Amino acid sequence: MAAGIVENLITLFQMICVIMIFAYLFSRSRYFTEVFENRATIRTKIILIIFFGLISVYGSISKIGLYGAVLNVHDLGPIIAGFVCGPFVGLGAGLIGGAFRFTQGGPYMYAATLATILAGVLGGLVYLAYKKKFISTTNAVLYTFLIEILVSIMQIVMATPAAEVVNVAVFVALPMIIIVSVAVFIFSKIIHNVLDEHRMKAEKEKLESEMARKDAELQIAAEIQKNFLPETLPRTEGFDIAAKSLMAKEVGGDFFDVMPLEIIPMSTSRTGIMIADVSGKGVPAALFMALSRIVVRVTAMWFNKPQEVISFANPIIASNSKTGMFVTLFYGVIDKETLTLTYVNAGHNPPIVLRKETGEIEELALTGVAIGALEDAEYTQESIPLAPGDVVVLYTDGITEAVNDKEEMFDVPRLIETIRKNGNSSSQEIVNEIISAVFSFSGTQPQYDDITLMVVKVK
Repeated sequence: MAAGIVENLITLFQMICVIMIFAYLFSRSRYFTEVFENRATIRTKIILIIFFGLISVYGSISKIGLYGAVLNVHDLGPIIAGFVCGPFVGLGAGLIGGAFRFTQGGPYMYAATLATILAGVLGGLVYLAYKKKFISTTNAVLYTFLIEILVSIMQIVMATPAAEVVNVAVFVALPMIIIVSVAVFIFSKIIHNVLDEHRMKAEKEKLESEMARKDAELQIAAEIQKNFLPETLPRTEGFDIAAKSLMAKEVGGDFFDVMPLEIIPMSTSRTGIMIADVSGKGVPAALFMALSRIVVRVTAMWFNKPQEVISFANPIIASNSKTGMFVTLFYGVIDKETLTLTYVNAGHNPPIVLRKETGEIEELALTGVAIGALEDAEYTQESIPLAPGDVVVLYTDGITEAVNDKEEMFDVPRLIETIRKNGNSSSQEIVNEIISAVFSFSGTQPQYDDITLMVVKVK
């Protein structure tokens, strides 16, 4: 008995292998995509009815006669049609498969016809119960098993002589139930793999769209930030000033500024110079940079002393630093009448001064903490004399912390060496030579931090 069941199972499995090939092709068609996206047209549904109906017909043709019953898988097409496409397609496929089974005659003709139609309808009801979503593989197999038991009992009760009930149930109904359940398991795996592919494709497209949108936003942000930096520096009598900023990413946190401090620029003797580096990277740093630059620039028009400017600007910036961001900043005032530089160094890299007459190097030390770090921070100012030919170099740590392939930093000594070599050049030439030296030193290493540089040369 057991051997007979196994033989029947093997024979039926050979039948469904052909069906599975067509099922796989269906899952790759545009019709399945329409069903998956709940936008199947009437035309598509009719095509699907015919497709699954033909699968049911094939399941009837590939039959094995046993105990007066027909061992086949004609329920498979309608059940899958119902699970995947709903009751309309399930019923249609069941009607086609049932009609064909009816033409085959036999004592089970009426019962098998009704069972085929019922299988498609029940599969469709499961589809509706799960809100038009294809159910999990486990549930698909479970419902198939229950549906096949139900229709098998109906067929046995309607058409099987009492003496053959056991044999038909064991040798016919049981193999059919098992093999249809196995077939649905395989088909469900195919469908879920395709669904996963669709989801992954949709997620990929969404991610690509989001990345494209963010790239566009970054380009806009970069353009806006570029507008915050001076395109051309104002002409400053008595001084030759040049500056340049290179962002490591689309947007960054470095900035510089040159500000005439008189209402009538043509009569000015005092000019504000500023360089700064915001903690952090990207858009947040860029926004904080914009805030800090505007606050310091506006405040510089109200107060004469750098100490007053920074002391007034700091609490404003600190109160708007909700994420703990801060900015290291050097703000100074150069005066062509007195030839002095008066400054506040708020936690920034000490600017380097090259004395023309002696060749000595001076570094302008800190006079306070970074702006935005503490609302009640105190700042002092310092003043140094300047002479014709003196060079003042303001820079951010993107220069000194640039690394090469050996993970060595460019550092301050190399910067000083470059300044010495080019001390007789114009401010713009010094800027170009320093940046060139940094990139030459870094070699193939990418730029990790924003690079900003300002050179002030006394005429």
